[in-house]
Amino acid sequence: MGAFLDKPKTEKQNAHGEGNGLRFGLSSMQGWRVEMEDAHTATIGLPHGLDNWSFFAVYDGHAGSRVANYSSKHLLEHIVAAGSVDELRKAGTPTPETPAIEAVKRGIRAGFLRIDEHMRSFTELRNGMDRSGSTAVAVLLSPEHLYFINCGDSRALLCRNGHVCFSTMDHKPCDPREKERIQNAGGSVMIQRVNGSLAVSRALGDYDYKCVEGKGPTEQLVSPEPEVFEIARSDEEDEFFVLACDGVWDVMSNEELCAFVRSRLEVTEDLERVCNEVVDTCLHKGSRDNMSAVLVCLPNAPQVSEDAVRRDAELDKHLESRVEGRMESTLLTTHGSRKVNPQ
Repeated sequence: MGAFLDKPKTEKQNAHGEGNGLRFGLSSMQGWRVEMEDAHTATIGLPHGLDNWSFFAVYDGHAGSRVANYSSKHLLEHIVAAGSVDELRKAGTPTPETPAIEAVKRGIRAGFLRIDEHMRSFTELRNGMDRSGSTAVAVLLSPEHLYFINCGDSRALLCRNGHVCFSTMDHKPCDPREKERIQNAGGSVMIQRVNGSLAVSRALGDYDYKCVEGKGPTEQLVSPEPEVFEIARSDEEDEFFVLACDGVWDVMSNEELCAFVRSRLEVTEDLERVCNEVVDTCLHKGSRDNMSAVLVCLPNAPQVSEDAVRRDAELDKHLESRVEGRMESTLLTTHGSRKVNPQ
């Protein structure tokens, strides 16, 4: 999982859509890695009559793509099956009661545990032929709330009124709470990794780290339990949220990414283009990982500005002239330094 190519693969997988008062775009790029192990989910309208709910997620696989790909197709159904559809409906009403909201959060956690236990039965995962695992970061939207869900070191942030209002916390082995669980399960944290090997402390799959007898699924060296945060929606203030794997966050801070996305939304309505620019920028900033980013724009997202478009065009023109000038200077220097061979 640490092997790299001679040059990055920059072809991208894109998608976009809209509904339920939101628009989304996504981009996924293999980059320098030998394999593409990321996956994603973008669903507007959930089954069982939950048409006004939506679900978005990014999965960052490691040691293979099996767990990430399966999770991208089936995690949502496990969450819905683990929870009560009646409770989901109650939580989606204009004035949801706290018990209904807490029931949704319990259902999300139970869904993660269910899919993790389900995948353990897969032959190639059970016999050790496939040792893959995957982080998962997701947002479940009801008409009234945003449920931010994180398991691992992928990350999601919410931009409200032009600033980062919320971001999920990465699950790293060095975090005191994570380290305590790892040590209680008989493991250790070395070079900031579980047993000196795995760089995340929570993930789906990774069953080599989930076989300590006498410990429950959330007490293992690596836990499949997500953290779930509920935020009341504010359509007059909420602008957008972004989900991305750590290949993006390795080279961009929350504030940098928020500012970058806001600036691009003032130039274009094409959300796929914005996501492509995010992963391309991260590649140029030195990211060596697979990269995936999902951008979901809410009703108060920045609008295209004529001034911003003009400034962007002027900047492009300025950069082009600088590049042309540098190329001409290089050519003159190269030709001027050549020696003339005598006839």
